[in-house]
Order: sequence, then structure tokens, then C-alpha cells
Amino acid sequence: MQVHVKTPRIKIDISGDIPDSLIAVLKKEYGKKLAVSDDDEFINVKDTAWYNKIKSEITPGETVAFYRKMHKMTQKELGEKIGNFSKQNVSEIERNIRPISKKTAKLLSEIFDISIDSLI
Repeated sequence: MQVHVKTPRIKIDISGDIPDSLIAVLKKEYGKKLAVSDDDEFINVKDTAWYNKIKSEITPGETVAFYRKMHKMTQKELGEKIGNFSKQNVSEIERNIRPISKKTAKLLSEIFDISIDSLI
């Protein structure tokens, strides 16, 4: 059995033989934020329809913005790493106004350690 609670500042994951009394306390405290599962089988999220739908809707610019933020970089810092790009140029890439060239995609994939395919 697995129990998961996730709120902005709290994350609780419990697995194994969980007493019913503990689940009752968690349900009382967290309500709908509590997820209880008897299924210990994990699935690959990339095999789900949800993942494929979301992936098809994400633009290359949104991908750049996501990885830039994940690496705690400003647009200016990323522009400097790409090679003398202004903050405005990075902003336009992230807003899908400026397309990502193959050269820039290669640099971004190296900076973020991701595949070029996710940027094109």
C-alpha cells in the first residue's frame, strides 16, 4: 500500500503495511490532498495518454524556459552561455516568437544535458 500527501510545503510518502489508524488521521488532516493506493505496481509515465497529450502541447520555447528555471538561470545568464544572446532574444525564444536554430538547439541541449529532439 502507498500513501502520498503533497501540499506546497508538505510532502509525505509512506509505503508498506500502513495501519488504518494512520490513514484515518491523514484523511482527516489532508482530505482530498491524500492519495491512497493498494496498487504497488509502478507504470512508466511516458506510456500514459496523459503524458503524450501534455508532451504534444509543450512548445520548444516552453521547454527552454522550463530547463532555464530548473537550472536557476536568468534569461541574461542563459543568453551569455548560448553566446552573446541578449535577454530579449532569450525571452523571444521562450515565448515562441524567435525560432530555435539548429546551432542554438545544440548549445541548449549541451547546457541543459537534454536531447536536441526536445527542442526542435
